[in-house]
Amino acid sequence: MLSTFMKQHKLPEAFILTAKEHYQPLAEQIHSQFTQHDGAFFVGINGCQGSGKSTLTDYLAEYLATTYQLTIVVMSLDDFYLTGEKRQQLADNVHPLLATRGVPGTHDTNALKQTLQQLKTKQIGFTIPRFNKATDEPYPESQWPIIDKPADIILLEGWCWGVKPQTDEQLAAPVNELELKHDTDGLWRHYVNQQLKSYYQPLYKAMDFWLALQAPSFDCVYKWRLEQEKKLQARNINLPNSKVMGSAGVLNFTQYFQRLSVQACNTISQSADAIFYLDHNRNITKMPITDAL
Repeated sequence: MLSTFMKQHKLPEAFILTAKEHYQPLAEQIHSQFTQHDGAFFVGINGCQGSGKSTLTDYLAEYLATTYQLTIVVMSLDDFYLTGEKRQQLADNVHPLLATRGVPGTHDTNALKQTLQQLKTKQIGFTIPRFNKATDEPYPESQWPIIDKPADIILLEGWCWGVKPQTDEQLAAPVNELELKHDTDGLWRHYVNQQLKSYYQPLYKAMDFWLALQAPSFDCVYKWRLEQEKKLQARNINLPNSKVMGSAGVLNFTQYFQRLSVQACNTISQSADAIFYLDHNRNITKMPITDAL
């Protein structure tokens, strides 16, 4: 299973050690929790852009499905981004920065809530959204995956998934040039924070287990996100009207995420059941697990 997984994801040989020392034990912990749980089991995964959430999530899904013949559903908060048209409506009605996907308020939380409920009650015959970052729009609904079996374990990853809202005092001062120039009155960040508090945080309770991938600092985010964008570009070389970003675009884009990414680093340890602490090359340096496990 591991060799096939590495070929599919084009991973280096060093991944073998990471999988055996960290990912596999985590998968076993999740399975142990699942066996003591009644009904569908939800795992929330938090980590900044480029931290490796997708690779980890895909590994957990493959391992649990192969080893224990379980039905695993993989979801990303990114797939619930609003269409460009709806984001533009927010930009016109609330604040121009909301035209850019990313922050709380730019996801369809009603669809997310409904999907979580359908999975919890083990419904089948419905689809889960998929978002195409190369076009900055959702894929056509005809390309959305169909849930045709009741789910055993659901893995839901997202850069701001599990992050707690900030206080008014924390929102007072801008954290970067983007906020300083384009959110001088704080309207955007207050709106984002309220969305997080009102529509995202209430859904956190649906998760039965929380994992966090914690970067050493926000400085890594630009480097990691640029690597992601280059891979996205390679997969979409001939795409007309591509929305794939260059280095300057990525630098600007990551500023939208800075405030809540730092908030996650400062607070996620209060609620996570397991944390992978990463170095600047995304190597796991340590993995403390709470006594609850």
